[in-house]
Amino acid sequence: MSDKRADLDKRPDEVASMFDGVAKRYDLTNTVLSFGQDRLWRAATRRALGLRPGDIVLDLAAGTAVSTVELSKSGATAVAADFSLGMLKAGAGRDVPKVAADALALPFADESFDAATISFGLRNVNDVGVALRELRRVLRPGGRLVICEFSTPTWGPFRTVYLEYLMKALPEVATRVSSNPTAYVYLAESIREWPDQPALAAKIREAGFRGVHWHNLTGGIAALHSAVK
Repeated sequence: MSDKRADLDKRPDEVASMFDGVAKRYDLTNTVLSFGQDRLWRAATRRALGLRPGDIVLDLAAGTAVSTVELSKSGATAVAADFSLGMLKAGAGRDVPKVAADALALPFADESFDAATISFGLRNVNDVGVALRELRRVLRPGGRLVICEFSTPTWGPFRTVYLEYLMKALPEVATRVSSNPTAYVYLAESIREWPDQPALAAKIREAGFRGVHWHNLTGGIAALHSAVK
């Protein structure tokens, strides 16, 4: 069992190594820790992108490509990209294109995609502005971006309970189901330190996107931020 974890400075090599370590049981752990909400969040992301047959969509930080398979249900060509080779290997049996890619320097030409999404991955890059500008670069004019990410519950009492779960219960549950439980200490810390919904929207606008808006999922545990190039 691996005990690798990243720190909040999010060095790319440490983050990639950490995700290599959780790859084996990543999908199961996510489903357990989210009480099955992960499936609903993936479907909501697909709907928010408004994909059509013939579209080409980038699924950045795709991990084991579960989310990419969900996107492909729309009839679009969905490309999984991730910088953890261990995660891509764990999803080798999923029949979608897979590319090793660094969010800070995407290996794609300008204006390559009709749409792009990153689910629960933007929080793990060490320069959010650069990653957002890279996503904008590879989108065609009018291309759609949807970011699905952990966020801030909007109801105060629920927020208190949620943060308690993050910092205490989540690492304990991960010990029982994850192949790298210490990585989920980082997960809890990174969620707690992540910007709330308006602050992330501001970062997306700063990267040059327009029409930025969001809606909450599961009371704000997660949020979908949508924008257009």
